[in-house]
Amino acid sequence: MTVLPHTFEPDDPAAPPIGLIALQTDETIEPELQRYFRDHPSPIYVSRIPSGAEVTPESLAAMAAHLAASADLLPKARPYPVVAYGCTSASSIIGSERVEALVRQRCDARVVTNPLRATVACAAAHGVSRLALLSPYIEEVNRPLRDAFLRAGLTTDVFGTFGEAEEAKVVRISTASVVDAGIALGSDPTVDALFMSCTNLRTYAAIPRIAERIGKPVFSSNQALAWHVERLLPAR
Repeated sequence: MTVLPHTFEPDDPAAPPIGLIALQTDETIEPELQRYFRDHPSPIYVSRIPSGAEVTPESLAAMAAHLAASADLLPKARPYPVVAYGCTSASSIIGSERVEALVRQRCDARVVTNPLRATVACAAAHGVSRLALLSPYIEEVNRPLRDAFLRAGLTTDVFGTFGEAEEAKVVRISTASVVDAGIALGSDPTVDALFMSCTNLRTYAAIPRIAERIGKPVFSSNQALAWHVERLLPAR
């Protein structure tokens, strides 16, 4: 064996890493975030967290026991300006502050965000407070999410759901169905904006089509998360 000479290159300080903790069952968040950050220099490092095949309050709450371990699996060579936990409904049940505390137990993260926290920040930046909410979830999951938004000052009186519990079905809801449902809810004159919940729901292609039709801001879990992460990164 010949040991060959080599040199090392320093990490680019203008491209700090982004951490993402994605659900084991999520097939959407990674490709969508890669599209949102396709022109950004920061790499996205992903860890997975065990999650149930069905979305229930119990399966969501159970993720709290795995958050620290999942954060521990992110590469440790550099600190993270921001780590994103990719579950809207679990964040409403576990709580954003507890999510952050658990992630930071085992990961050098300056700040931790999630789709719930990100959507509240996104709505504030757009000056909206009356959301139409499109959800794929069953009612037992919808209720704590709507309550969490209300505590943050966001109403969701206009609300519709696909009523699916299985993650494998949620991810395969067609873009056409998302667009039709989003237009129907977002067109209500009493709302300021539309929010489409769930990181596993495919919304990337639907957002511009809905926004064009309703003439209002349209947010989704992945879109809001990407928006918030980018603003939490150091200025380039």
